[in-house]
Amino acid sequence: MSKSSRLVRGVGSNDNKYPANKDGKLVKEYDLWHCMLRRCTEKFWEGYQTYTGTTCSENFKNYNYFYEWCNTQVGFGNTDEKGKVWQLDKDLLVKGNKLYSEDTCVFVPHRLNSLLLKCDTTRGEYPVGVYLEKENNKFRARSKGEGNKRQHLGYFNTPQEAFQAYKTFKEALIKDVANEYKNQLDPRVYEALMNYEVNEND
Repeated sequence: MSKSSRLVRGVGSNDNKYPANKDGKLVKEYDLWHCMLRRCTEKFWEGYQTYTGTTCSENFKNYNYFYEWCNTQVGFGNTDEKGKVWQLDKDLLVKGNKLYSEDTCVFVPHRLNSLLLKCDTTRGEYPVGVYLEKENNKFRARSKGEGNKRQHLGYFNTPQEAFQAYKTFKEALIKDVANEYKNQLDPRVYEALMNYEVNEND
């Protein structure tokens, strides 16, 4: 098998139609593609269990296709006000999705993507955003606000009440940030964010 026909990460194919690097650095299309393929491997899943079962479409396995697809997408190559490149997202349009594909992936600002991250490994037994304060036997609602700063949302008698406070705060925050970026976002992204619902197991 020739060097150019070897599978990348055991998944993808690259016949070198488009460059993988320039001036000694990976081009952004290849960097994204390579990172995506890595998330589709069992070795990666061992350290990041929320990605277990993640795969990509047949088209996305081909670097030529992925390169050309990226360059037709709203938000590709954009940077935010802090200079962070917009991120490839696979589960905003289809919540819980584990397939990277041309129909499910979009580019979103880092700020928005961080608001949508799941916290399965740290949440515990209560709904997302809810913590039991043993000192007063109350349920505390807390959320990350802008700048990743923790915001206290109040104490409640039940986890359901605390979760509702978290849900209301988080959904409003997502809409506020979405409106800041409205003119830059893919219309599908904006619509998904404005209709986004926080669930207890997020």
